[in-house]
Amino acid sequence: MKRSRINDIMAAADEMIRHYGFVLPPFAYWSPDEFKAKASIARRVIEGRCGWDITDYGQGRFDDLGLFLFTLRNGSLADLQRGGGMCYAEKLLISRQDQLSPMHTHVIKAEDIINRGGATLVVELFGSDDHGNFAADRGGLVRCDGIDRPYKPGDKLKLAPGESVTLMPGDWHAFWGEGGDVLIGEVSTVNDDVTDNVFREPIGRFAEIDEDVAPTHLLVSDYEKWL
Repeated sequence: MKRSRINDIMAAADEMIRHYGFVLPPFAYWSPDEFKAKASIARRVIEGRCGWDITDYGQGRFDDLGLFLFTLRNGSLADLQRGGGMCYAEKLLISRQDQLSPMHTHVIKAEDIINRGGATLVVELFGSDDHGNFAADRGGLVRCDGIDRPYKPGDKLKLAPGESVTLMPGDWHAFWGEGGDVLIGEVSTVNDDVTDNVFREPIGRFAEIDEDVAPTHLLVSDYEKWL
């Protein structure tokens, strides 16, 4: 993805987030130079990979296959493993109309996916085989706003603003906006986007960046290189 496109997506996303009554934390608006200067005091932000995340899954078709994310807070895997401490994470996402976030699951993370505003969020569901692999012939059980709901393979949940679904490890899912763009909330156990995303198809998690202009703000995938 061109850095200029990423900058434009950031600006549009910030506008949409504010439209629905949310404001990003101060570190969201640091320039790259400010981030470098504050890196020592922002250690937990950097280690938790909190911040801007815009991906086309390495396929170069962001409008069709892509996702905007901002990780607001993220706990510690060590805390999760010992069963105490900061074991949670929170994100905001934007799924554009008919923009696919492809079929995937997680090994560790359980997550609530919440329609925070906009159009309808469609979540397509499949179950796992006995080894956790995608199973086209298996369904499962999810919780929608506190109510358990069985799903058949390929069922498509349609979540209106305010509605949510809880997805456990092994619930294979893809999602997109229907009828318009959707602001999504995600509340989960500790988030690890480097190792805990298992895609049905062999695609990448992060975009490859064409540095045609300077970044307005750093992506989480920039931290290792820039900081």
